[in-house]
Amino acid sequence: MLIALLIPLCLGALVYSVMLIRVAVANRIVPKGEAVILGAVTNFFDTLGIGSFAPSMAWFKFRKLVPDRLLPCTMLVGHTLPTITQALIFLVLLGVLVDPVLLAGCMIALLMGGLLGAPMVVRTKVWVVQLVVGCALILAAALYTLTNLGMMPGGGTASSLPLTLMIVAIVANFIFGILLNFGIGNYAPTLVMLSLMGMDPRLAFPIMAGGAAMAVAGASARHISMGEIDLRIVSGMAIGGIPAVFVAAFIVKSLPLETLRWMVIVVVLYAAVMMLRSAMQGRREPQSLQEDRAAAI
Repeated sequence: MLIALLIPLCLGALVYSVMLIRVAVANRIVPKGEAVILGAVTNFFDTLGIGSFAPSMAWFKFRKLVPDRLLPCTMLVGHTLPTITQALIFLVLLGVLVDPVLLAGCMIALLMGGLLGAPMVVRTKVWVVQLVVGCALILAAALYTLTNLGMMPGGGTASSLPLTLMIVAIVANFIFGILLNFGIGNYAPTLVMLSLMGMDPRLAFPIMAGGAAMAVAGASARHISMGEIDLRIVSGMAIGGIPAVFVAAFIVKSLPLETLRWMVIVVVLYAAVMMLRSAMQGRREPQSLQEDRAAAI
């Protein structure tokens, strides 16, 4: 089962890479230097368990790198290749220890949700995207705080789940896949859910990373074809992120991340307030003005 998952993941990574390179070359895209650094930093700490979506969204908003409506799509596509790299590493190191039905079920469910959510986020009103992203940032800050205070669920030692809980986990991953397109990462909610169900938290990593890799690859391919992304940011994040994943996984392996999490919380909360403020302002604007602004972007 593990080999059956690794082979399509490798093939998907190859096809996706060729697709991204062809689009970038055709449009003569030059990767943005700031995006290279952002991709390296966020994916380095993502591999160590701190997450990449919330810090990336916060930095995008803080620096105004892309319009708000393109923020989730651009971030998702930019993190795709580093996420696939993480998935391959975690699946090889820990995937064999996880119940294959649970592993495959959650990965496929996340992929289906990711594909369904890709066109949804493009058609959603700007203020709704801003509202969802703002709430996601607040949730991420809350989870970081709970982690620092030692209040996250400790988990158990199980490598599988009873049938009822397995179905719940698979359905939840389908929902997480939809939310990925709105910039809500699946790592934290999946880790909390599986830990509460009694699974070994270490064994959540191949489930989280493997599912995320399949989902973001599928969703990102659709976003590339729809053209609703900033390719300068995307290519830069991919270039910086992939080597950072290898450094974190095989060289550094662990760091005292508590202080860094407190710093991230401050940045994330600032970005959340700004995003929610923009959402409230956009909600009060006349529909015609919103449409004109979206068309201009």
